Amino acid sequence: MEIIVEKTNGLPVQQSAIEIVERKGLGHPDTLCDRAAEELSIAFSKYYLEKFGRVLHHNIDKCLLVGGRSEVCFGGGKVTTPMHLIIVGRAVESVGKEKVPLEEIARETTYRWLKERLRFIEPEKNVIVETRIRTGSAELRATFDSSIPLANDTSIGVGFSPMTETESLVYHTEQFLNSPEVKRDYPMIGEDIKIMGVRINNCINLTIAIAFVSRFILSKDAYFDMKSNLLEYIHTFVGKLTTCEVSIALNAADNYKKDIVYLTVTGTSTECGDDGQVGRGNRANGLITPYRPMTLEATAGKNPITHTGKLYNLAAGEISAEITKEPDISDAECYLVSQIGRPITEPQIIHVKIRSNLEKKVAEEKCRDIIKKHLGQMPQLWNGILERHYSLF
Repeated sequence: MEIIVEKTNGLPVQQSAIEIVERKGLGHPDTLCDRAAEELSIAFSKYYLEKFGRVLHHNIDKCLLVGGRSEVCFGGGKVTTPMHLIIVGRAVESVGKEKVPLEEIARETTYRWLKERLRFIEPEKNVIVETRIRTGSAELRATFDSSIPLANDTSIGVGFSPMTETESLVYHTEQFLNSPEVKRDYPMIGEDIKIMGVRINNCINLTIAIAFVSRFILSKDAYFDMKSNLLEYIHTFVGKLTTCEVSIALNAADNYKKDIVYLTVTGTSTECGDDGQVGRGNRANGLITPYRPMTLEATAGKNPITHTGKLYNLAAGEISAEITKEPDISDAECYLVSQIGRPITEPQIIHVKIRSNLEKKVAEEKCRDIIKKHLGQMPQLWNGILERHYSLF
């Protein structure tokens, strides 16, 4: 195992002229797919634990949401064609003579969290759940049968810390708009929210798309009045988070003269044709950050015991965050690469980049201690994952 700690003098993202950040909210079709995959991984893990005493092999990380159709109008509307959620993956189907009810768990789990997360979806009526889950290969199942789990895949995990002001603004604005407090004040805000943040020097432009819920809006004029009020409300919130000049475009495709508005029955665009897929949304830190190191690895749905595509992305973020708590280390990036079949505690390479005033040897020692601590904790990460202590998307 090779650990490389490197001091970098590159321009920090916060000081660059341009920065672009995106977040897809909890009702976005891609986020719904991530949620479906992860909730099912947790449900399978807990079932295996209860029935067989340990988490068994599974990877439920291939999920597709096919958008439905709806007829929407001011004051109401209806879903005319259900959304179709297709869940694909691998899981242990039976132990001895006892069969695992994979399909039943998938359907019950999906309908339960949909009811909890989306206020206006009727899951049994609006969503068809289809499963294509089979037993995984003997080679991958064997990675579980070791005192220290063996890597399920050759994967890359990436993390960085801290967030820039723009990243924090985008993340917390979506969290705010999807909070119970805001939903009480503005019930017409659907859960499908997407925010694109573009910073040019000291000016930030937020383009926010919000699926408005039709039952709360009785006319076109009422829609634009509510939108205007909401825009002022958001400006007040973001003004508390940044000293930058902020401009906000809300539902930018709206056109009063052409009767174009963003109106939905259920609060998510997937009711009327927008589709979703696991891994196309936020990374493990909850953001899409093209000006930062990222991996294309999807964390959602991968098993929490051996799949380094999940574990290493979480660990890289945790390592970076702890390193930047050290005095005189302002920024950190962490890259972990696994090799299939090796213990998860032994990446084939660990590369950490830091910005620091510390003497190189001192900085390296501090980073190595933190890295080794987190690698030692890797076999226990699954407990926190099942208890939802980590946000994965």
